[in-house]
Amino acid sequence: MASAPQLRRSLNVWQAVGLSVALMAPSMAANINPQGMIPSVGRAVPLAFLLAAVGVLLVAYGFVRLCQHFHHAGSVYGFVGATLGPRTGVVAGWGLLGTYTFYGVVTSSAAGIFGTAFLQEVGIWPNPPVLAPFLLTAVALVGALLLTVVPARRGTSVLLTVEIATLVLILLTIVVVLVRLLSGSAPGGRSFTLEVFTVAAGTDVSAVFLGVVFGFLSFAGFEAAATLGEEAANPKRDIPRAILGTAIFGGVYFVVVTAVEMMGFGTDAAGVEAFGSSPSLLGDLGSSYVGGWVGYLISAGAAVSAFGCCLACVVGGSRLLYALSRDSVGERGLGKLTAAGTPGRSAVVVASAMALIIVVCVVAFGAVPFDTFLWSGTIGTLMLLVVYVLTTIGVIWLLFVKRALPVRRWEIVIPLGALVVLGYTLYRNVIPYPSEGPARFFPIVAGAWLLVGVVAILLAPGVARRLGQRLTESEGLSLSK
Repeated sequence: MASAPQLRRSLNVWQAVGLSVALMAPSMAANINPQGMIPSVGRAVPLAFLLAAVGVLLVAYGFVRLCQHFHHAGSVYGFVGATLGPRTGVVAGWGLLGTYTFYGVVTSSAAGIFGTAFLQEVGIWPNPPVLAPFLLTAVALVGALLLTVVPARRGTSVLLTVEIATLVLILLTIVVVLVRLLSGSAPGGRSFTLEVFTVAAGTDVSAVFLGVVFGFLSFAGFEAAATLGEEAANPKRDIPRAILGTAIFGGVYFVVVTAVEMMGFGTDAAGVEAFGSSPSLLGDLGSSYVGGWVGYLISAGAAVSAFGCCLACVVGGSRLLYALSRDSVGERGLGKLTAAGTPGRSAVVVASAMALIIVVCVVAFGAVPFDTFLWSGTIGTLMLLVVYVLTTIGVIWLLFVKRALPVRRWEIVIPLGALVVLGYTLYRNVIPYPSEGPARFFPIVAGAWLLVGVVAILLAPGVARRLGQRLTESEGLSLSK
């Protein structure tokens, strides 16, 4: 009997970190995601990020524990399938595939937005039409597909390199802004204040959790290294380190950067309004506090970061789709690898799905680039929260019911805390149900995607059995080992 196709084990811990950091895209996320919180939390954007960071660290505990026992290209598909059963695993994997797909739309759109802004700022394209960013969006999707098909070592090295370069520029700008705030030389008399961690009078404290969803959007991807479990040279050591390290870095980075951003714009009504309407948060701060040239570089850097994140979405999504196909129909179709040892066919499908979503948004709903960014980001995050819930339940079953790994009894408070944060964030973003504008469709689309996975597995019990057998036989996925 022919052996199942195998991904090549050639990646080290830093290349796993590269995928997680690139998919989290801290450079791009800090430049645009915080604006989505303004209507609900006002000046308390850093507070919302702090709460999101706590939630992410609680969830990261579960991923670290799972990766110490399992290593599988399907990430949560394999984890949840081995702990809660193959049917639930498929739903979790399908949900994460949806998140990566919609996040690919988010990041390719952002690449188009920031790329066009840079070309406009430097005078290369002074008057681009409204839909012009979609041209660069298409370039980003094609480039991400091509880099996904080459060996993962090369692709992840690109991700880490471009993200580090952009992060250095942003952190230097943040240091300058912070020094001027502390020294009293900031524009408009702005100064350092901890008001950014408090909710302004008249704002419901629970509304902060409406903003937390954008925090999870920014952190999303910290777990992406789990999809490289079959390609890491030492997966049970390197993958947990990559996931935990990325989560800790993201927590510190986003809280500090968003706090300085909000203080840099000002915590009064005018400052909050300027923050919410800025076309490039860090670009505007760079121009105001350092010099106009900094704004140009940050816009270019944000475009590169967005492309790197788009690449990570295609990489992560293609490996999820590959794992689902391989375990259901074997080494054919989407379960077939290229000569280079990468899931090329799955990558084509994932990238094509991203492009199709953009086309539907534009043709059916008249979307502009920022619309596809915002809509897809919200839909993808709602699905991601459900996936995190299933993964955390699997952790509880594995550690505290099956007791497959040594664990202290008190540690159960960590995954239970994660469920509280995830559950309330989901609840607050659905109840009361949004009744106006595009937001009323977000839970419907997210729920419909997940429902497709549920219905498919119910209608194909034979596939479910094969998936269960494959999960049991796969390297690292048998609880009896």
